[in-house]
This record gives sequence, C-alpha cells and structure tokens, in this order.
Amino acid sequence: MHNRIPRVSLGHFPTPIDHLPRLSRLLGGPQIYVKRDDLTGLAGGGNKTRKLEYLIADALEQGATTVLTTGAVQSNHARQTAAAAARFGLRCYLVLRSMAPEHTTGNLLLDRLLGARVRWAGDRNPFEVMQEIANEERVAGRKSYIIPYGGSNPIGASAYVDAMEEAVRQSLDAGIRFDVMVFPSSSGGTQAGMVVGARAANFQGRVLGISVDEQSEPMRQNVQELAELTRAYLGLRFELDPEDIEINDDYLGGGYAVMGAAEREAIQLVAREEGLLLDPVYTGRAMAGLIDLIRQGAFQRDQTVLFWHTGGTPALYAYAHDLLAR
Repeated sequence: MHNRIPRVSLGHFPTPIDHLPRLSRLLGGPQIYVKRDDLTGLAGGGNKTRKLEYLIADALEQGATTVLTTGAVQSNHARQTAAAAARFGLRCYLVLRSMAPEHTTGNLLLDRLLGARVRWAGDRNPFEVMQEIANEERVAGRKSYIIPYGGSNPIGASAYVDAMEEAVRQSLDAGIRFDVMVFPSSSGGTQAGMVVGARAANFQGRVLGISVDEQSEPMRQNVQELAELTRAYLGLRFELDPEDIEINDDYLGGGYAVMGAAEREAIQLVAREEGLLLDPVYTGRAMAGLIDLIRQGAFQRDQTVLFWHTGGTPALYAYAHDLLAR
C-alpha cells in the first residue's frame, strides 16, 4: 500500500494463518488462530524481518556501509539485523546489554555465524556505545546507520501497518472474523504499526498487546506517540483513538527474559497440543497471558482470537535448563 517508502525484500509474505483446534478445545474456547510471523524466513524468522525490509532500504538510500543496533543477549532483533546486513553486504555491529554469557548459544550463536561484530555494553548505556562505534567507523571512512532497539521507529513500525492490512485481507479471504488480536509487546513498534494498520484496514476488533517487560502506562504513552509519528510518516489523515491502545501488564513474572512456571506451561502446552514452538521471552509470555485470560473467562466461547507469533524460537536452546525444570 505504501509504495513511496523504499523497501528491500528479506522475507516470505504473506505469512500463513493456522488454526489451533486442539488448544482451542482444551481451553474450552474461543477459537484460537496463529499468524505465523515466525516463518518470515530470515535466519530463523520473526517479526523484525518486516521492519528490516524498510530500515535496511533506508540505510542503503543514505549510503550506509555499517548498521548498528542493540538488544539483550538473546535478542531476536539483533539476529535478524545481522542476517539482513549479511544479505546486503553491510558491516554489522550488535551492542548487547550486560556481559558475555558463559556459553554462546541460541541467537548469540547465530549472530556470530552471520558475521556480526558483538560489543558488550556491560553497565553502560548501549546507545552511547553505538555512538562510539559510529565515530570509529566514520574515522575509518565508513558511514553508519543506527537502528533503534527493536527497530521501533516510524520507518520500522510502518511494516506492521502493512502486516495488519495483510492479516485483514487473509481473514476476509478465509471468511474468518477475528474479534481480538493478541501479541507480545515490548519496544512498541509492532503494536504502534498494528494500531495504525487496524484503523487503515478498518479492522473492527481489539488489538491487545501483552507486555513482556514494562508497566502498561509508560508503554501506552510510548506506543501512542510512535503510532502518531507512524501515521504522520505515512501521510494518513485519520485520527487515532488512545482507547485503541490496549496493553495488559499482568504477566511480567520475574522480569524481562526470566523464565517462570507460566511461560514454561504455555510453551510445553502449545508444543504438545499443536506441534508449534513458541519462544521463551516474547511469545511464551504472551501465550501464557492469553491462556490465563481464557481461563478467567475474558473472552466469549464463540469469539475468535488471532495470536501473532513474532518468532524467537532460536532462543529456546539458551533456556534448556529452565524449560525442563520441574
């Protein structure tokens, strides 16, 4: 729809929508479907591939030779950024929070295989470290392009305006009416894009983000601001309703990337009922939230839920001990 925005090809779209009949039956309704953005195809897939199609295009338009981004040790965004950079012959620096772990596994292993240069921020602000690297690159005659945490700026969020329109088209083609879309929300770009996309595509249902790391009020402000910036960036003239930004922060558990009993149950239940792998940080927590909401009776039995699988399954290997704990 947004042909004026430069875009490169990195993923396989549209991603499929699958029904989860056994899980739906086990939980006693509503009917649960899953939007398989884990199948975007870029070095393990995930939702950031959509954003990177626009962000890498912008980097190339600006003549960048190096891309930099930041994230946690097992960052899906960092892994997909490394893969996207490799596809276009760009140098890539990943500034990862804290210190190097004892073992190189999961996404961190893939970062290395993809040729990314990893810097550890320790207790420093990762954005300061990225600025230092950008200066080093400039001195060496190279131009850097900094991608924000999660790819969450108006350029990246635009991809999820398109994604929402894609899902609405699929639902119309299949004759399925989704009452609510549920997904993990963190850096805000995916949710901001979906909120704008829902309005653009005239989606009448709810767009419900399950927070994986922050309290709902600061997140809501962040998503609202980013949604407004994205709407303006795309030249869309409608007004956004702040009431449409729904964030549930009841499932923060032990904190970001901390595996608990709820995430473990959700991952095991979906794997054993549907043969579908969730990830330990994002979709495991969001699915745990959805399962609990269903058990609480938050949805009617005749409703239909679309759960967005945002990817991240390579991180499972870094959580073997926690996943198999009794």
